Amino acid sequence: MGKELVVEPRARGAAAGKLLAEIARAGIKTVYAKPSAHTREHGLTTMHESPDADMVVGGRSKKWGRRFRVKSNADIDVLIKAAERGMPFAIVEATDWKIIPLENIIAKARRARTKIYASASSPAEVRKMFSILEVGVDGVIFPASSASQVRKVLAGMGAAKFSLAPARISEIKEVGDGERVCVDTVAMLGEGEGMLVGSRSNFMFLVHNESVGSSFTSPRPFRVNAGAVHCYTPAPDGTTKYLSELESGDEVLVVGRRGAARRVAVGRSKIERRPMLMVKATVGGHTGGIIAKDAETIRFVKPGGELIPVTHLKEGDAVLVHSRPAAGRHFGVEVADESILEK
Repeated sequence: MGKELVVEPRARGAAAGKLLAEIARAGIKTVYAKPSAHTREHGLTTMHESPDADMVVGGRSKKWGRRFRVKSNADIDVLIKAAERGMPFAIVEATDWKIIPLENIIAKARRARTKIYASASSPAEVRKMFSILEVGVDGVIFPASSASQVRKVLAGMGAAKFSLAPARISEIKEVGDGERVCVDTVAMLGEGEGMLVGSRSNFMFLVHNESVGSSFTSPRPFRVNAGAVHCYTPAPDGTTKYLSELESGDEVLVVGRRGAARRVAVGRSKIERRPMLMVKATVGGHTGGIIAKDAETIRFVKPGGELIPVTHLKEGDAVLVHSRPAAGRHFGVEVADESILEK
């Protein structure tokens, strides 16, 4: 079962239509609201007490569910019995104890294939609901009066997705010694995963993790040998950070070769002086670069998923990058209307 953020829009009239349009563009599929011309226009699934809703709360239809106020194990038993009778979804309201009741419900309800939804009032609480028992609830209902609130929650979930495109290597140059940042995360990174890193905030290379060993090195699947201290990497809150700023306890985005991102905590970040290599690439008329350690263990990802060490790159090779129009930044926060030229 996939994880779903259900937005309960807190706006009326024209503002409601605008909010629904913006959250639909942000990737929201379901809203806790009555069906309307706006929900139909934007293809949004509705969850509500209204009998006309796609997911009817408290009724019987093709897709029905109930709201359960959970104060004791007896309340959980009632929910589980309803699930065993084929109830498609349940909305759990737990006021005092939240985590333990939801753990018990998730463990039991999954056998019945009933989707479990919970409510949350902050990005941190949304994230917690999705991580209970590692499995998490299937959906979280979040009230919002602005699209920015929704985008903040999505960023907090690590639900960001980056468009990746093949860029052609246009220049490779040794630049002597410099400080590079090696990021050790608290998670095991898979094949195709790495961090987006670049000398510009709008042009970043997918730098692969060190899960590939050799006769000279052991695999380090938790590590990304990311790049020089000045390089940018995107943060889960939508800002960017210099690699030199990362430290234990911070969070970074780990990105797969198809662009899906997840947030991961930094276990440690170590800065060491090493020989460095500048690599530039071009896509769609835009050119960007990265300065990385000059060694075989630093690998980029090719469009087909193959890995290529920076030491093996040649002009004309294609590697995956994330590129978008340039914008100014102030302490990592994008300034949309500011012009900028970076070289």
